Parts: sequence; C-alpha cells; structure tokens
Amino acid sequence: MVEVLVAVVIISVGMLGIASLYVTTLQAKTTSLSRLKAVNLAYDMADRIRANPAGGTFYTLASGTALTAPSPTCLTSNCTAAQLAAADLYAWSTQVTSTSNGLPGGTNVKRSISFTDRTATTPQIFKIDLVWRESSTASSDLKYSLTVQAP
Repeated sequence: MVEVLVAVVIISVGMLGIASLYVTTLQAKTTSLSRLKAVNLAYDMADRIRANPAGGTFYTLASGTALTAPSPTCLTSNCTAAQLAAADLYAWSTQVTSTSNGLPGGTNVKRSISFTDRTATTPQIFKIDLVWRESSTASSDLKYSLTVQAP
C-alpha cells in the first residue's frame, strides 16, 4: 500500500513538471510569434522607405501619433514623395495595430520612426521602433528596433 502511494506521488510530481513545461512552451511560442510579426512589420516599412528615396523626413513618425487616411490613396493616381510617404505610413500603421495580423495590444502598440538626414560622410538613417505588451497581465513591454540606411 505504501509503495502504491509513493508511486502515485512520484507520478503526480512528474505530471506537474510536464504541465509546467507545456505552459512555458506556449508562452515562448506566443512571444516568438509576436517578435516574428514585429520583424516582418519593421522590414515592410524599411522596404517602403527604400522604394521612395525622396520621401526622407516625411517618414518621421512620433510615438502615439494618430494617422488619418491619406488623400489621394496613391493606388490610382500619381503622388508626390510626401503623399506616398503619408500613404505608406497609414497603411503600415493600420497593419501594426490590426487585431488579426498585427502585434498583440492592437491600438496600444507604440510605433515610431526617427530620421537622421545624410551628411557628407553618412547616409540617411531611419530607426523603426515597435513596442508592445504580450498581454494585459504581462509585467513588461517587448521592443524591436530596426536601423536602416536609405539610399
């Protein structure tokens, strides 16, 4: 009888360890998925910036800035570099805060783009930052930064 109780205790401790490992694995999967989304979103914006080399300072975005839909949309009409940058920022910001494809936190995701103009010795540099919180119970924010040299 004692041997059976000892076996049950040992199996119970083992099962609790497996359950803990499973929960930790799920949390790591969620974090890695959101980091992958952040990397893809940052590189998407970097590609947009590279595609519009005359856009320069128009791609600057302060954290917490509310963006409105640009007019024209640049899909059916020719746009200036500034109009294309506004359309790119709006489309990208909509992607970042999307509840289905964006980062966790939706509209609470902080996104910013800073710009350093070229000098005689350095190229244009853009820094794209994304800050989000995995869940409302998470204790700290996660951040991804991408620094891009533009032509």
